[in-house]
Amino acid sequence: MNEFELVAEARTDVGKGASRRLRRDGKLPGIVYGTGKEASMITLQHNAVMHNLEHEAFYSHILSLKIGNDTESVVLKDLQRHPYKRTLLHIDLLRVDANETLTMRIPLHYINEEKCTGVKNEGGVISHLMTDIDIVCLPKDLPEYIEVDMLEVALNDTLHLSDLKLPEGVQIHALLHGGDDSQPVASVHAPKVFASDEAEDAAAAEAAEAAEGAEAAPEEGAKDGED
Repeated sequence: MNEFELVAEARTDVGKGASRRLRRDGKLPGIVYGTGKEASMITLQHNAVMHNLEHEAFYSHILSLKIGNDTESVVLKDLQRHPYKRTLLHIDLLRVDANETLTMRIPLHYINEEKCTGVKNEGGVISHLMTDIDIVCLPKDLPEYIEVDMLEVALNDTLHLSDLKLPEGVQIHALLHGGDDSQPVASVHAPKVFASDEAEDAAAAEAAEAAEGAEAAPEEGAKDGED
């Protein structure tokens, strides 16, 4: 059973003016499409969708969309947000077919970072070079996230796309389309603060030398005048 349920109403009144009226009434205009069916214009309760968006899983789960007496499985495909207000403007939902593969963007969850060899034993720090990836799978195999295990990554080492351990039935979209499997996902490197500390020390030393030179100059001038 799907964890998230969206309750929507069909709508026939379309256009910018209609959408503005819906938003003033606390509703969110949207569209549902896919699986060879005709696209349907729908309306949802804005605050109910906002509440669901607080859960990371909402972005990568199969959702139940109920319109009247009908219920179908969908995934969140796109959201249009207000540029500066905490408000949604439009939502796109994609119908899913149990027998057709999906392409979805899934978050990466980094684990064992504190136990990472390059961090714990070698004083390195971790840089996340990717936060999510596009994957391809059947709806039944859709993961909530992909784990990136940093446990055995040493200092100056990098994890690549080809190093990711994927759940059964899941493939990386980029690699299916000729992408480079050596694309970096995360790396462990020496803290950059060391380099900045050295630069600060060098600058301080230069400033001290300049100050000493400035103090010495008047003294030499005074001695020349006495002669």
